[in-house]
Amino acid sequence: MAGTKAGGLKAAQKNLAKDPNFYAKIGEKGGRNGHTGGFAANPDLARIAGAKGGRISRRTKKTDDSQAVQNDDSQTMQASSIAE
Repeated sequence: MAGTKAGGLKAAQKNLAKDPNFYAKIGEKGGRNGHTGGFAANPDLARIAGAKGGRISRRTKKTDDSQAVQNDDSQTMQASSIAE
């Protein structure tokens, strides 16, 4: 990779000396790969992804604190009755 503008120009000239179509080939690959796939090309994939988005949440489940306190109290009461 070139460190300066002059080095970049020299590298470009060297690439073109090796193959006159060097940059055309790179552009051709990008153009071929640029319009493949995606939801526009595959509506079934879009439907599946939409269903997942409605079903799967990235947020954690909320816990009901009042239920947790009741469970702790009942366990404490059971432990104290066993100890007696």
